Amino acid sequence: MPLVAFSGNRFLAEETLRETLASRGLNVRDLPRLAGEEVTPQAVAPLLAPSLFGDGGVVVDLAGAKPDKALLDLLASAPVTVAVLDESPPATRVKLYESRGEHHPAPVPQKTGDVAGWVTQRAKRLGLKLDREAALYLAEVFGPDLTGIAGELNKLTLLDPPHGADLVRRVVGREPPGDSFALLGAATTGRPGEAVTQLRRLLASGEDPFKLLGAVVWQYSLVARCVALTQEEGRVSEAIAAQRLGVKPYPAKKALDVARKLSEDKVRGHLARILDADVAMKRGLDPGATLERLIVQLSV
Repeated sequence: MPLVAFSGNRFLAEETLRETLASRGLNVRDLPRLAGEEVTPQAVAPLLAPSLFGDGGVVVDLAGAKPDKALLDLLASAPVTVAVLDESPPATRVKLYESRGEHHPAPVPQKTGDVAGWVTQRAKRLGLKLDREAALYLAEVFGPDLTGIAGELNKLTLLDPPHGADLVRRVVGREPPGDSFALLGAATTGRPGEAVTQLRRLLASGEDPFKLLGAVVWQYSLVARCVALTQEEGRVSEAIAAQRLGVKPYPAKKALDVARKLSEDKVRGHLARILDADVAMKRGLDPGATLERLIVQLSV
């Protein structure tokens, strides 16, 4: 089946395309490539004839193109390998790819934990041994921008190990976007300046103040439950905390990190301040200023 389609995350799709064609003896750099308005039956047809040396090929990028049935039928019936890049194909095109060729989807990791997992696997392929903190840092800074992460990992291959979080931060040189867990962590360890900076980053990125307060309430409820858990059972792993709290390991780890620095009395006082902030915002006081005051109060 000479039709091979690649969808999903563009970086991953392009990479899978190169690897798949290479396994068939084709170098993507040697193949003609059409994209956007160039993708028409008239432009594609002359590129679909086999070469004197056997299988030829063409790469067709559907970004910005408007493929109709005639074009898709032409691609599917070609006697040479046709590699199609189609980031978000509708169900009808997926069905065609699967019935008349091959379809290689490349889902985009979105959640921080999923991106961190991808970072770890990518690093292993490059011979890098990143610790969990370093992988999470890259995931927090770049989010689902896998191209940016891959570039930073390539830089790290030029440096001697160990490739810990401190080294990675120095190489990347970027601050992660506001993180509500980082905000709580800074506030509960007496670092109001850092906590307020995190809050302002979150607000500047367009986060709704009421949703931010809701996140603080949810996260602090996890912290309070972690405090109770550690008092009952002593030192608790993030896996056990995640199981007992009914959450994923990442928020459990973050909540545990904060909880280990707090006593029950401190938590009760903080919960009272969070309640006061909630009432103040609902009564119409300035949300941003109320949140900043709350964060400072949680820092003392």
